[in-house]
Amino acid sequence: MASWINLTKSAPDEKQHKSVIVAYILWLFGGIFGLHLFYLERDAHAFLTWSTLGGYCLGWLADVTKIPRYVRDANEDPEFIEEFILKLRKEKKPPFSSSRFISAIMVAYSWAQLVMVAIPEDDVGGVNWSFLHWLIPLGAALGVWVVGNIGREKGNIVWALVFAYVGYFLRWYIFDESVWCTCMVVFSALAFDQFSKDWRRTPRKKKPLYKRILVLCLCGSIYLSLWGSYLYFNGKVTDSNGDEIPISEAIHHLFTSPWWTDLKRSLYDTYQFAQHNGWYEVWKQIIDLFDPQGEQNSYKVLGLSPTASQSEITARWRHLSREWHPDKVKDPTQQRIAQEKFMEIQQAYEILSNLKSKRRRKNKKSVEL
Repeated sequence: MASWINLTKSAPDEKQHKSVIVAYILWLFGGIFGLHLFYLERDAHAFLTWSTLGGYCLGWLADVTKIPRYVRDANEDPEFIEEFILKLRKEKKPPFSSSRFISAIMVAYSWAQLVMVAIPEDDVGGVNWSFLHWLIPLGAALGVWVVGNIGREKGNIVWALVFAYVGYFLRWYIFDESVWCTCMVVFSALAFDQFSKDWRRTPRKKKPLYKRILVLCLCGSIYLSLWGSYLYFNGKVTDSNGDEIPISEAIHHLFTSPWWTDLKRSLYDTYQFAQHNGWYEVWKQIIDLFDPQGEQNSYKVLGLSPTASQSEITARWRHLSREWHPDKVKDPTQQRIAQEKFMEIQQAYEILSNLKSKRRRKNKKSVEL
């Protein structure tokens, strides 16, 4: 406790200066990924928020009222520290928190399920990987432990891990997966709350930014690799005939499909063209493909080639205008179709005529210069 008392007497230049305004801006634009929590150096909290998309959005919304307290905590505000010291004197261990307990159960359950679905169901490389199911309780205990170590509370993982494995043995007596998995995470959360939970009586050691980012990237890579394992080994897609196809097979067939072969050829041809003509020419061709001025579509509407002259455009426009004039159609339904086509023809003619006129003026100026 002495270290916290000393903090209240520390010099102002030793304190951090986190801004409530910056925290709220990060909460608004990146809070669902935990950016405001990373800014306030609540890295474990930030990772949980990122991995659960804002704590299933509920945690993100709840943070709107908690940010001022988080900022005071990060800045080691003397009044905040004094309030915390009073809690230490009043309570030997952190009191039960229903919101934290429920969060621990939700995170532990989702992590246990993620480990479970990430394990290949079929043999891979001639190996049956079902023995990795013994890692499911570890996933649950880690979820409980990470939630339990947020903020000014802490605890070791031992009891959570022991009771997670105790609950895991229920799977041989209770065959409903959701039931035994729920029992496992509840046992783990209760054990942590009763036997491990304690106050964080000394301030966390400050870590360099690069180390914080490195740790979060490592944790994020492990988390995403579990999802990748699930999608690749156990995930399935449904085709137009209603048949289920493993994603691993679908990916293999994608790279042998005519579509992929044509795409590779097109990319190679583009690269070769860029080597001879420059990437700027490639960019100009890409812009032309988007038809930003509607020129290509206008030629298509009038049924002309891009080399058509102004006189040919005018003659074609007159012919199509007479053919699709709405006054020639008696049926109301057909009249609406003819009117839309007529307007499309008029627009195409205007676009091409304006472009031709602009280019003539531009060429005339170039000759004069």
